[in-house]
Amino acid sequence: MLGAVTVRQFLVMTSLGVASLTTAWAADMVSIKGSIVNMRSGPSTRTEALWELNKGYPLKVLKRKGSWLQVQDFENDRGWVSRKLTSKTAYHVVKSNTANIRSGPSTKYPIISKAERGDVLRTRGKKSGWIKVQPSTGKSGWVSGKLVWGW
Repeated sequence: MLGAVTVRQFLVMTSLGVASLTTAWAADMVSIKGSIVNMRSGPSTRTEALWELNKGYPLKVLKRKGSWLQVQDFENDRGWVSRKLTSKTAYHVVKSNTANIRSGPSTKYPIISKAERGDVLRTRGKKSGWIKVQPSTGKSGWVSGKLVWGW
């Protein structure tokens, strides 16, 4: 009986550890909440606007300074965005020239639509290296995780 308790405890602790790592990893990603948000050269509205980011655009958080986040995009460009203009809603951005969106999580499923480089897709799930996505228009489907960046 002692061995079963030890195994059970190990499984619970391992599960909690994986959940904590997943939470910590996801905590380092944000997406744009507003319709258009400026990525700036510094943590202030008085600094230069480098890029305009559309709703859902995923960003990796590098640093926090007050109400600002230093972030990095899928092309490794860096800048600052106001924390209040970001969300924890999961999105991916297409990093390949074209990404086939399929009806299921495999190349065996038919292509139902295509996405282009820079398109932002709402993340709906994950399975075996595939991401279930929802384009801003059209039906949800599956795209290979190798073709997109986000969480």
